[in-house]
Amino acid sequence: MSPVYAESARACGRALAERGIELVYGGGRVGLMGVAADAALAAGGRVIGIIPSALASSEIAHDGLTELHVVPGMHERKAMMAQLSDAFLTLPGGVGTFEEFFEVLSWAVLGLHTKPMALLNVHDSFTALIELLENTAEQGFMRRDVLDHLIISSRVEQVLDAIATACIRAPARSRA
Repeated sequence: MSPVYAESARACGRALAERGIELVYGGGRVGLMGVAADAALAAGGRVIGIIPSALASSEIAHDGLTELHVVPGMHERKAMMAQLSDAFLTLPGGVGTFEEFFEVLSWAVLGLHTKPMALLNVHDSFTALIELLENTAEQGFMRRDVLDHLIISSRVEQVLDAIATACIRAPARSRA
């Protein structure tokens, strides 16, 4: 994995803390989200983790968070993360990242939420996904307006500015 991903995660964590935005995430100490959480905490930010008990007991739970919620399973984790978040920002990741992104995207398609959604397209990591989604809309398998509201940028500050603007249009708490 290129170091550019970790640096973007660090920049994201720092920027969230500097803006006074709480980070809500899966509660692990590993991976890019662990890097983002550490950076947010180091910059004085608040970080809320939600982790399934099976993962917490396998010692990947981050023990230095502002809050750590241990829940029974993945469904409860995603539900609590969605409930506590005012926006969804997806950083590059693996299958679990895609699964969480698509669940939140499908909720938007179904009208279950109108919260801002963003992809941090570091090193073109989401370019093929974006093309797939555009093709899906062009073929009539999803509404185009959902994609039109998806925030996409390779720059942390630009993504956070766009999320802030979207949250102002639909005010809520200050968490991402």
